[in-house]
Amino acid sequence: MNFKIGDFVSRTSHNNDIVFKIVNIENNTAYLKGVNVRLFADAEISDLVLSSKVEINDDEIINENFSDIGLNRNEFFYLPGTILHIDGDEDYLDRCMIFYKKMSVKANGIYIPEPEMSTKIKDLLEKFHPDILVLTGHDAIFGKDREYQNSLNYIDAVKEARRYEKNQDKLIIIAGACQSDYEDLIKAGANFASSPKRINIHALDPAVLAVSLAFSDKNKSIDLLKLINKTKFGSDGIGGIITNGTMYVGFPR
Repeated sequence: MNFKIGDFVSRTSHNNDIVFKIVNIENNTAYLKGVNVRLFADAEISDLVLSSKVEINDDEIINENFSDIGLNRNEFFYLPGTILHIDGDEDYLDRCMIFYKKMSVKANGIYIPEPEMSTKIKDLLEKFHPDILVLTGHDAIFGKDREYQNSLNYIDAVKEARRYEKNQDKLIIIAGACQSDYEDLIKAGANFASSPKRINIHALDPAVLAVSLAFSDKNKSIDLLKLINKTKFGSDGIGGIITNGTMYVGFPR
């Protein structure tokens, strides 16, 4: 079969477990990007099978996870937390920004390749003054030495953000991508990080956490287990610490 850039495919050698989009083809090798997971891969053309056209519609995630927000709009008014989302992948960033817009949360999205995040984070924090910072993109574990593709870049960016704001309730940081170094990201100062079991995470998982925190009462601690279970793979994919929410509640409306 002849494949072309933009085709949706899966890999026979991996039991067709993940749907990818072909982003490049060189000789007999296809370079792939996960549709729903933050994963780059490559495969021999002979290993690929064509998937039916994939419709990306995240309304199901919204309906499953945010139908219980239940804000009393008759008497109170609400000021959700603001988000700065820095992403190493433009496609996933665009998808997250659509998600934020649907959820009526104020968010600024910036595409920055992972190696550049730590050098640019301070200026962006000073410009936007967010309540919640998302640092994500791509990551993976390679080779016999189990080296991480981008974890160190995320760790450096988290450390720079913590130099700007040490208080983990004043700036909530969500960091990491597929298979990232969870323990060292938490040690660096992230409130939430991937991936405890070094698995892939859904493209929207960081945004799901960010929106949940934006709509959580500033004067109350979050329900940590409930929050993490809103993500695609639960505590296997993302973990974190108990913190307060970021939303102010006012009266009268």
